[in-house]
Amino acid sequence: MVAVEASEEEVSGSLAGREAEVSVAAVNGPTAVVIAGDEAAALEIAGQWAERGRKTRRLRVSHAFHSPRMEAMLDDFRGVVSGLSFRAPSIALVSNVTGEAADAAEVCSPEYWVRHVREAVRFADGVRALEKLGVTRFVEVGPDGVLSAMARDCLVADAGSASVVVPGLRKDRPEVQALTAALAELHVHGVAVGWEQVFAGRGARKVELPTYAFQRQRYWLEDRAESSGGSGAVDSVDARFWDAVEREDLEALAEALDVDGGFAGRVAARAVLVPPSAA
Repeated sequence: MVAVEASEEEVSGSLAGREAEVSVAAVNGPTAVVIAGDEAAALEIAGQWAERGRKTRRLRVSHAFHSPRMEAMLDDFRGVVSGLSFRAPSIALVSNVTGEAADAAEVCSPEYWVRHVREAVRFADGVRALEKLGVTRFVEVGPDGVLSAMARDCLVADAGSASVVVPGLRKDRPEVQALTAALAELHVHGVAVGWEQVFAGRGARKVELPTYAFQRQRYWLEDRAESSGGSGAVDSVDARFWDAVEREDLEALAEALDVDGGFAGRVAARAVLVPPSAA
């Protein structure tokens, strides 16, 4: 199995006439596919794409899954799954076989799971199907964040900027730290997290936080006329300034800053209310 930086349409042309040797095993993104099959054929095709400047990477797997190499075991596998009992999913499910929403009859059929062994994993289509269904929060349940990176590439530009894709675990971080960070990221993006369950038995408690960010410390340069007026004058200016900021009163703020109340004054006051870093 070899990952190739190319679209499904591009790679399909390289496989023409060699369907018995190699096939598309996974479509993971707009320009990310995996091919699998006979080793020599798969490496040859991957080499052709590498010569074109595309990235390729041989995967560390035990078998050429989702390829013609699987066909020899399909009958035996069918016999095994035919003896299993199936139940309808309790939550909505998008199929990696079709890349579309799956119904209960489909996933409760032994033949569906036989197809899953042989046919390509349509991950990209599945992510886009979820997007069309209005899903904007994606959580990867697995040992690392590989699928999260691929999912971001599958989302269209506008929706991708509004969507949140979070891996639950990362291979280079302790599990508790990674999971807690994932829950925190989901929380700040509007996902309801059961914090009572998360912190159960840990002695956690809520604490009061400051309700306002300003520390009320003045950094404005003071002219001589103002400084000669004593601390009372400074306190008065401070009070009028912060009162105008909190009320978002541009005219009063311009007056407190001692600038022209016209257009220039409003521009200066607005610059105070909306600092450059917030633009």
